Amino acid sequence: MPRGSLVMYLLASGLLLLQFISYALGVPPLVRVGAIFSNQPGKYNSELAFRYAVHRLNLDKSLLPETTVEYYIEYVNRLDSFETVQKVCKLVGVGVQAVFSPTDSVLATHINSICDALDIPNIGRSAHDFSINVYPSQKYVNQAFNDVIHYLNWTRFGILQETEYGIINLHQLSRSVQGEVHMRQVSPGSYLSVLNEFKGKEIHNIIIDTNSDGISILLKNILQQQMNEYKYHYLFTSFDLETYDLEDFKYNFVNITSFRLVDIGDVGVKQILKDLGSYSHHMFQKPYMNPHVRKSISLESEPALMFDSVYVFAIGLQTLEQSQSHTLNLLNMTCDAGIPWNGGLSLINYLNAVEWKGLTGPIQFKEGQRVQFKLDLIKLKQHSIVKVGEWTPHGRLNITEPSMFFDSGSMNVTLVVITILETPYVMMHYGKNFTGNERFYGFCVDILETISHEVGFDYILDLVPDRKYGAKDPESGEWNGMVAQLMKYKADLAVGSMTITYARESVIDFTKPFMNLGISILFKVPSSEPTRLFSFMNPLAIEIWIYVLIAYFLVSFCIYIVGKLSPIEWQHIHPCDLENISIGNQFSLSDSFWFTIGTLMQQSTDIYPRAISTRIISSIWGFFSLIIVASYTANLAAFLTTERMINPIENAEDLASQTEISYGTLDSGSTMTFFRDSMIETYKKMWRSMDNKKPTAFTSTYEDGIRRVNQGNYAYLMESTMLDYIVQRDCNLTQIGGLLDTKGGVFVVLIAGIFVAAVVAFFEFWCNFRYHHKASTIKPGSNNDSVQGVILESEWSYTPPVRCFWIEIFEELRYASWCMNKQKRPELNRVCSECKISQRPTCI
Repeated sequence: MPRGSLVMYLLASGLLLLQFISYALGVPPLVRVGAIFSNQPGKYNSELAFRYAVHRLNLDKSLLPETTVEYYIEYVNRLDSFETVQKVCKLVGVGVQAVFSPTDSVLATHINSICDALDIPNIGRSAHDFSINVYPSQKYVNQAFNDVIHYLNWTRFGILQETEYGIINLHQLSRSVQGEVHMRQVSPGSYLSVLNEFKGKEIHNIIIDTNSDGISILLKNILQQQMNEYKYHYLFTSFDLETYDLEDFKYNFVNITSFRLVDIGDVGVKQILKDLGSYSHHMFQKPYMNPHVRKSISLESEPALMFDSVYVFAIGLQTLEQSQSHTLNLLNMTCDAGIPWNGGLSLINYLNAVEWKGLTGPIQFKEGQRVQFKLDLIKLKQHSIVKVGEWTPHGRLNITEPSMFFDSGSMNVTLVVITILETPYVMMHYGKNFTGNERFYGFCVDILETISHEVGFDYILDLVPDRKYGAKDPESGEWNGMVAQLMKYKADLAVGSMTITYARESVIDFTKPFMNLGISILFKVPSSEPTRLFSFMNPLAIEIWIYVLIAYFLVSFCIYIVGKLSPIEWQHIHPCDLENISIGNQFSLSDSFWFTIGTLMQQSTDIYPRAISTRIISSIWGFFSLIIVASYTANLAAFLTTERMINPIENAEDLASQTEISYGTLDSGSTMTFFRDSMIETYKKMWRSMDNKKPTAFTSTYEDGIRRVNQGNYAYLMESTMLDYIVQRDCNLTQIGGLLDTKGGVFVVLIAGIFVAAVVAFFEFWCNFRYHHKASTIKPGSNNDSVQGVILESEWSYTPPVRCFWIEIFEELRYASWCMNKQKRPELNRVCSECKISQRPTCI
C-alpha cells in the first residue's frame, strides 16, 4: 500500500475511533424525547413552542453539534389517568430519554408516576424525585403575592379560586396575612353570585386565582356588576394578563395588577418570538389556527416555559457530553419490565445543575425546583399595561413606579362639593385674602383634602344655599338642605357632620360613619348648693336612712323574740342550787337593741348568740351592716371630692314635665326629625311643645342655640359629639341627662334572713317540746325493794299537766311580752344537767 494511502487510512481510522470513543463516553448521535399534550381544543401554543424549540435546537449546532434530537408527541385527555399512563408507556417503548409535559398540574401528576418508577427525567411541572420543575417554585410564588398584598396594605380582601387551577397556596397565604380574608371556591357558573356577594359586603380588593379559559366570563360578570370603578383592585395570579381583553377596563380607572414571566421588552425574547411566528406560519397551514396562535403566542407563559424546558434539557446534555465521565446509552425499556434506566440518575443530576437565561428569565434549580427567576409586576394603565416593579427570590419586591398605585391626580375629575358651617367640622375665614376653597377649614375639610389626594380628584367647595342639613317635609314630601342639592344633582358630594338616618339613607348614599353619637341636653351650669349642717347624710338618700332605721328596730325586736323562743338561749343561773332552780336569757329588749347597734357600728359586744336561729339573724344583720357601711363610705368619698350642684332638670322627662324652662333644637336637622317622628310619649310631648313655640324653639345654627343657653333658662337638644366639644371649651355649660343612681338587693337579704331565723327558732322550740313531752311519761322504777305495781312515796315527783304545743308556744310569747326586761324565770320541769339530778318516776 502506498505510504500516502496508509497515512490517510490511519487518519480516518483514528477519527472514527475518536468519534466512537466520544459516543461511548458522551451523548449518542440520536436522542429521542417525548411530549404529552392535552387534546382539549385550542391548546396548540405549548405544542407549537415545543416543536419550534426542537427545530431551532437541531439547526443551532452550538449546543449539540454531533447530536440530533427527535421528538414524539402524544395527546391525552387531562382527566383520564389510564389513558395518560398508556401514552407515557408508549413513549417509553419508543426509547425516549426524557418526557416533556405542560404546566398542567393534573397531567404532570400522571406522567411523573411512570417516569419516577423508571428513572426517566420528566421536565415540566412536578415535585417528584425524577422531575425538573421549570415553573417557579410554589413557595416563592406565594411569597411574591404576599409581598404585593403587604405593599398595598390590604387588610380586608377576597379570593376567587378554582381548585384545579389555583396558583397560590391559600393556607400559606392566610397564615402570613394579618387581615380579614374571604375565600370562595368558584367555577365559571358561580362567578356572578360571588362577585355580587363581595359587592354587598363592600369588599373592594379581590385576588383572582382561576383558570385562564374562564377569564372572559369573569370579566363580563365584573362589568355586569359595575365593579370596574377606581375603588376596586383586582390582583390576578395568572402570568398572562396581557392576553386578556381589558378594553372595557382601561378608562374606568379600575386597578388591575399581576405578574408576568416573559419580558417582551428583552431583545433576545423579541427575536425568538419573531422566529416563532415565522415557524408557525410555515408549519401550520390551517387558517383557523393561525389567527389564534399569532395573536397570543407572544405573551402566554406556558409556551415560553415549554421552550425553556427543551433548552434546559439540551444544556444538560451538553454538560454531560463535556464531562466525558458518563455515558448516555440508548434505551430499550418497557413499562411491563419495570426495570429503571441506569443512566437516568446521571442525566437528572446534570439537568439540576443547569443555569441559563431563557424566555422566562434566569433559570436555576435546587433539588428539581426552580429557585431563580424574575417576575415583572405589571399594572393596567389607561392605554396599556405597564411594568411597575419586579420580584426576585433574593431581592424580593422592588416597586419602580409607586405613583401607579398612589397617584394623586390621574383621574382629572372636578367635583362640586357642598357643606355647612359648623364648628369644629367646617369653619370659614372671612378675610379678603381668602378665596375659593381656601375660605374653609376644619376637621371635615381636612378629611376632604386628604381623600382628594389619595383618590385623585379636584373639587369646588361651597356652602349649601339654605344653610340646612336636610329634612323631609311631612306634607309635601320635599327635601331641603344638602340632601335636596344631592338629589337634584346640583352637587356631587356633601361634606359635614351629617347624621346618618334611615330617611336620608333612602334617598342618598353615605360613607362609613366616623363617629357614634346620640342626643343630649345642653344646659347652663347651675349655682352651687349651700353647705348644710347635716351634709354628712347626703351620700345616702333620705329613704335609705329611713329604711336603715326601720331595719334596726325590726331586727332588734326579732332578735329579742327569737332569743326568747329558742331554748338554747335559756341558761341555768345557779345550776347547783336545788332549792331555787331558775334559768335566764341574755337577750333582754335593751340588750337586743345594744347588740344590733354594736354590730351596725362595727363594734363588738359582750353578748354572743348561742342558738342557730339567733346566729342566723345576727349573721344576716352583720352582712347587711357591712354593705350599708361600705356603700356609705364609698358615696361619702365621692361626695367629698365633687361639688354637688342644684339641677332643676335631670333628664328628658323632667324637661317635658315642666313649663318654666324653654327648650329647642336645630331647624331641619336630624334631632328635629327624631322628635317629630318619635312614637315615644315623652318625646311626642316635647315635640308638641316645640312645635307650638315655632319658630322661637328652633335655631338656624348651633351657635344661636349655644348663645341662648348661655343667656339662661333655656335647654338645647343637640348631638352628643358636638355637645362634648362645646362643654370642653365653655365651663359655663354642662350636659344634662344619663342614668340615675338606684339602690336595692341588701334589704331583701335582711328580710330573708329574719324569716329563716324565725323558722329555725320555731323548730328549736318544737324539738324541745317533744323531748320534754316524752320525758313526762310515767315509767316504773327499777328498785328491787318495790312491790310490783306499787311505787314508794319517797320516789314520787311532781309532774305539771301536759299542755298542747300551740298553747305552750303561746305562753312563751305571752311571757316574753309581759316580762320584756326579765332575764330569768323559774324552772319547773327541766333537768339540771350540771348537777346530774335524774327525774324520778311519777305516781299514777
